[in-house]
Amino acid sequence: MKKRRRSIVFLTMVNIFLAIGFASAEPPTVVRVATFDVDATPPVGSEMAYDPVKRVDELTLRCRGVVLLSNAKPIVLCAVDWIGIGNGGNDAFREALAGAAGTTPDRVAVHTLHQHDAPGCDFEAEQILRDLSVQNLGRYEDAFQRQVLQRAVDAVTNSLATAQTATHYGWGVGEVQKVASNRRMMGDDGKVSATRWTATKDPALQAAPEGTIDPNLNMLSFWNNDQPIAALSYYACHPQSYYRMGIPSPDFPGIARFIRGQAVPAALHVHFNGAGGNIGAGKYNDGAKENRMVLATRLADGMRRAWETTTKRALTADDLGWQTVPVNLPVAEHLNEEQLIESLTADNAGTASVGAARKLAWLRRCQAGHTINIGCLRVGDVRVLHMPGELFVEYQLAAKAMRPDLHVAMAAYGDYGPGYIGTEVAYGEGGYETSPQASSVAPEVEKVLINAVQQLLEAGQNSRVSPTAGTEK
Repeated sequence: MKKRRRSIVFLTMVNIFLAIGFASAEPPTVVRVATFDVDATPPVGSEMAYDPVKRVDELTLRCRGVVLLSNAKPIVLCAVDWIGIGNGGNDAFREALAGAAGTTPDRVAVHTLHQHDAPGCDFEAEQILRDLSVQNLGRYEDAFQRQVLQRAVDAVTNSLATAQTATHYGWGVGEVQKVASNRRMMGDDGKVSATRWTATKDPALQAAPEGTIDPNLNMLSFWNNDQPIAALSYYACHPQSYYRMGIPSPDFPGIARFIRGQAVPAALHVHFNGAGGNIGAGKYNDGAKENRMVLATRLADGMRRAWETTTKRALTADDLGWQTVPVNLPVAEHLNEEQLIESLTADNAGTASVGAARKLAWLRRCQAGHTINIGCLRVGDVRVLHMPGELFVEYQLAAKAMRPDLHVAMAAYGDYGPGYIGTEVAYGEGGYETSPQASSVAPEVEKVLINAVQQLLEAGQNSRVSPTAGTEK
């Protein structure tokens, strides 16, 4: 009997020690990926960037993205088929999606693809117009935009329950042929002599070289073993083939995304516009309607190349990170609050209020010391930079050159408040993109952004950036 009792005690102690051992062992640090996708197509009669909606065709606009879940706070990446989401609109989107995902707004990136037959969003500009009793709110009549935001919030909330384990991440590169070309044509005097718009009929401008572009489309993918979950693509180019039709359209990037979604239906395809502020399809597009599908198939072919060259690597929570650097972008000297208010309240303000309201919202935010977070997603040896405005491609090329040992991609068209963001030298070269009409930042913006990008890319895989630059989450 005593022997039996000793055996029972011994076995009990063994079980206790085993239980303690298992309890003290850290659980597997896995990454899970949730996907969301909602309709962002405006109804007939509502305002888009330039025209009211006359009819809605079979092509829809989308608001879609991913939520990355690990042992840290979630990361939300969202891309919308609108012309821009700026100032208070971008704040509201990030805050609402953060609440839905159970994270903080600084860990949410909201970007647009910049299609022109699509709405814009700026809740701050809308409020300015209402405060000034401006009757025609135009694109800033934001009731529909708030509906889409609520749809996205509901979709993100629901997506968390069906998040899939991501055992691997993938990286691929595909050259996109005969789509992008530089818009700024330089003269012998070093000044911009002509603009090669996204639809260019001038044979001489079409015959000119592509100029400075990034021909490569980068693709970051997430996998559950051999099953793809999401494919995130990045390519720098204005997305217009033709527009001002009164028909909402995702244009050729949205069609390319649709083509790839049909080819690989298991994965949600999310496309981001890179630093395409001074890049368009003008060399290969004269505005002919059939060119939309031509450009779409060429971009889809680049997506296919990136997919087929994808190399997969194992993924754990330690491979996933998010860093931010808050920056104060220097406001353009030409912005004057009194003049902007006067232009908004003039009897014939009309479409002038579209640009002036956004500029006034931006100016007031800068005066109040508002910062924009430059974000960097870390997935193993991949870095994805999340940038504001209509950024020049030189920023993207510079970022890739900084860390040739890493795979670097860039998503621009985040906070749309600053408008175009050129390089410092570009502001002395003339041209539309750096004109007072288009850009609301000063030439010194280059130093600010390049410094932020350097800090983010130079941070070690497991290191922390300085307190003034934000921290690894």
